[in-house]
Amino acid sequence: MEQWMSLIQEVGFPIFVSFYLLHRLETKLVAIHDVLVSLKMQ
Repeated sequence: MEQWMSLIQEVGFPIFVSFYLLHRLETKLVAIHDVLVSLKMQ
């Protein structure tokens, strides 16, 4: 059981940080896409 807890602590945190950064990147990409679409319409 102790080995599983240490594995989750070692692997879980980097996975959480990765998902957080991907979410932030996605919101910025959506904003860039919206701006490009609006420029294309003009």
